[in-house]
Amino acid sequence: MTTTAPKTAQTTTDATKPLADRVRPAVLALFRAVVSFLFLCHGLMGFGLFGGIDNAGGAVPFGQWPGYWASLIEVIGAIFVFAGLFTRVSATVLSGVMAYAYFTVHAPEGLLPLHNMGEPAALYAWIFLTIAVVGPGAASLDQLRRR
Repeated sequence: MTTTAPKTAQTTTDATKPLADRVRPAVLALFRAVVSFLFLCHGLMGFGLFGGIDNAGGAVPFGQWPGYWASLIEVIGAIFVFAGLFTRVSATVLSGVMAYAYFTVHAPEGLLPLHNMGEPAALYAWIFLTIAVVGPGAASLDQLRRR
């Protein structure tokens, strides 16, 4: 009769993980929340808040293409990303909205974002694409839905 010692699974506890691995979900969640809040403010400008589109409280006329609809999508998408609800889909849509804004509004004015005033649009497009790929991080409604 031979006896063998029970195999023990080697698990890594949180205390032994590198700091970067331990804080990654929280940092992603904070990044998601801050970016989506700033983007919410950006979208609300289209409705006359935070100085509006002319720094005098002006709003995009109701139904005007693409400004009104872009502002509406930005506000709704930012709320979804902030909450971490349907994060990947919402972030993908927002990335596309900002890429569209860059290529239709800014790029015709010049090649470089710093020259054509398209730097915010380009940054938001890439930031939301990153969120779509990486996911929401911790403290998201998506995480609760999966349980």
